Amino acid sequence: MKSIAGKALLLAAAMALVFQAALFAKGQTAGNTHAVVFKSTGNPFGEKLMDGFEEGIKEQGGTVIRRAPDLPTAEAQIQIIDQLVAQKVASITISANDFDALQPVLTKAKNAGIRIVTADSSVNPASRSVHINQADTKLIGETLVEAAYDQAGGSGEIAILSATSQASNQNAWIAVMQETLKQPKYSSLNLVKIAYGDDLRDKSVTETEGLLLSYPNLKVIVAPTTVGIAAAGKVISDRGLTGKVKITGLGLPSEMAEYIDNGACPYMFLWNPIDLGYLASYAAVALAGGKISGNEGDQFGGGKLGNYAVIKAPEGGTEVILGPPYKFDKANINEWKAVY
Repeated sequence: MKSIAGKALLLAAAMALVFQAALFAKGQTAGNTHAVVFKSTGNPFGEKLMDGFEEGIKEQGGTVIRRAPDLPTAEAQIQIIDQLVAQKVASITISANDFDALQPVLTKAKNAGIRIVTADSSVNPASRSVHINQADTKLIGETLVEAAYDQAGGSGEIAILSATSQASNQNAWIAVMQETLKQPKYSSLNLVKIAYGDDLRDKSVTETEGLLLSYPNLKVIVAPTTVGIAAAGKVISDRGLTGKVKITGLGLPSEMAEYIDNGACPYMFLWNPIDLGYLASYAAVALAGGKISGNEGDQFGGGKLGNYAVIKAPEGGTEVILGPPYKFDKANINEWKAVY
């Protein structure tokens, strides 16, 4: 009996090895290693997002690979994703530099059994399992227009300083802003230009200076990017234009406290990038573990953030919304600037 039992155990072990080898041959992933890829290096928002992702993965017993290219281009991210496919990670969470250009390499990753999550900036629905959205796209766009209206005193010239022209989140917010500006309430606001700083500080500074030169009557610059709003704050402050040209948008409290205190930016908005990355980590592990598939109606636990549901995304596919944007002003900036 012992001999038969021993042979049975050996046979079971051998079958398990064969099964694992078959999975490996088909490109299936093994282990609990999860990758997070941001738009580019040197971006404080991205660093905090990846910090949150790493925290969440480690809470769940996994290991993390953090990657970001030197420049915010799709081509650079494609090279990184190819490397991660070769490493057979369980999931890739990416803040994309282009909505469509990453589709071939992400399809390659999906065919290798790797789950694809986007956070902050999405890709087309065919290239991902689910998108982790900071806040409702429509609400963000409407909130930024109302802030521009308030800071401009209800009329005058405004401009938008965006990141890259291919960034899906920026483009979605700007599209909502343009549509919202058509409402009768905002008929006296004139959007004179949408400038692109490519999420690079020096280029964002140059674009801000160009806006001030081309539009001497400009009242408000709306920058829905943390790099852009900080660059605009520096230019306005350095040029002594505080109070004449105002800034609002989406910024990191640690970077914008100086400009909120001196009045260059009366107030701005954001969410916690640490929480955004943290939530993405729980979605990634749930997908890799087969607990959810990314379909509308799926539910999963987000660790300390609570429970979340997968819903339909406006551009197609599905998303998970972290929460509403939070307003930062002189009353609360000092308590938040030490947090992130």
